[in-house]
Amino acid sequence: MRHDSLRPEVSRRFGRRSMLKGAGASLALAAATPFFRTGAGAATLKQTPTTTDISGTSLSILLWSHFVPRHDEWYDKFVAEWGQANGVTTQVDHINTADIPAAIAAEISAGQGHDIVEHIASLAQYEKSVLDMTDVVEELNKRHGDQLGMAKRNSYNPTTNVYYGLCHGYAPDPGNYRRSLWEKVEMADGPTSWDDLLKGGAQIKQGQGVQMGLGMSNEIDSRMAAQTLMWAYGAEIQDANENVTINSPETIAAVTYMADLFKQTMTPEVFGWNAASNNQLLVAGRASYILNSISAYRTAQKDQPETGADIFFRTPLVGPAGKENALAHGHAVFISMIPNFSKNQQTAKEFLMHLVANYNEACNQSELYNFPAWPSTVPDLKSWLENDPYGSQPADKLSILETANDWTTNLGHPGPANAAMGEIFNLPTLPNMMARAAQGQQTPEESVKQAEQEITAIFEKWRAEGLMGGGS
Repeated sequence: MRHDSLRPEVSRRFGRRSMLKGAGASLALAAATPFFRTGAGAATLKQTPTTTDISGTSLSILLWSHFVPRHDEWYDKFVAEWGQANGVTTQVDHINTADIPAAIAAEISAGQGHDIVEHIASLAQYEKSVLDMTDVVEELNKRHGDQLGMAKRNSYNPTTNVYYGLCHGYAPDPGNYRRSLWEKVEMADGPTSWDDLLKGGAQIKQGQGVQMGLGMSNEIDSRMAAQTLMWAYGAEIQDANENVTINSPETIAAVTYMADLFKQTMTPEVFGWNAASNNQLLVAGRASYILNSISAYRTAQKDQPETGADIFFRTPLVGPAGKENALAHGHAVFISMIPNFSKNQQTAKEFLMHLVANYNEACNQSELYNFPAWPSTVPDLKSWLENDPYGSQPADKLSILETANDWTTNLGHPGPANAAMGEIFNLPTLPNMMARAAQGQQTPEESVKQAEQEITAIFEKWRAEGLMGGGS
């Protein structure tokens, strides 16, 4: 997933400020609309009238360094232009994605910091420290139609009836495979099932010397790989009522599979990976298959065009639980939160509504990485996927992502992305469960039981806080 290490010149370190002083009052909304030229041509941004006068206020934003550099360059200009049009002083700080959760925790603990903080996964555990965004979501639903159900479930707590964040978009998480390698094992269109992945991946490693890239380490891509594998086997961390259900025959079967996959298709380096490692392996031409967004492919297009031309995509693999459980969590789920300590809460809300209104350009400038939580806001998405403005060959290589809304689900499925799941997704619990069995340290049954004990303690803690249901 992570491209911060592939592009250090773009990532801004925390504390590096880019202050852009706004000029004029909200009357300036009538000023000339800014244009930004992109691979898809020039686009006109929508100027959204504010519901209140926010002139003279300020807005500071802390968010991750995007994995497609073009997006950050556009985003910073976009924020500045909005600030100038509304008389708002703006500041944007980008930091490495892996550092975001700790930075948010530090600001909440200190009771001061940025007006908007954004992570790429749900952080429901901070619900009591952030603003309820129900009014913003309801207003956006009126303007743009209903928010995607997956986006809602990643940012809404059904127990408390609170939107603890605004999920404005996500990145799909397809399989990335090297067509030339899979052609030689008679799977030119890539694997369609977990059985195919094991069979073909083992043949590729043995016959062509190229490994697979599914991590089992303390990083977010490894957690997502473990979760999508579990879903394919009919396993789950929690049920729809937020009860812990991880210790099941289905989970044990998934862990057993991962141990076999490691032994036949991978090398021990997967136990020490960071979140950029699978990207780097694919871009370097040393991976037959990884689970990732299109960002690794976009890097390969520019830096290793021969490899980039050989990368193709698959929808989530089918497992024993059938096609309906061939699911993936959003590879990145963009969730903005407004801390309670912010003195510019209305300004923050107005900006987020402006961002959603202009998501066609956010998608464009991310080179089609960002998919919208309000589909109507990106009317060009289908045509772009079928004729990639950023140079895919064939031009419709990304068209397989047209169904992403159908197979992308929320953290914690089939339950909500609750506080317990938010904490678990920042811990190595799931990758360690896979790794202990793969390394022969425990049997799959023993490893699953240990994971159950760790997860149950976390669920009980947050249930006692009144932030989630279950317990029956």
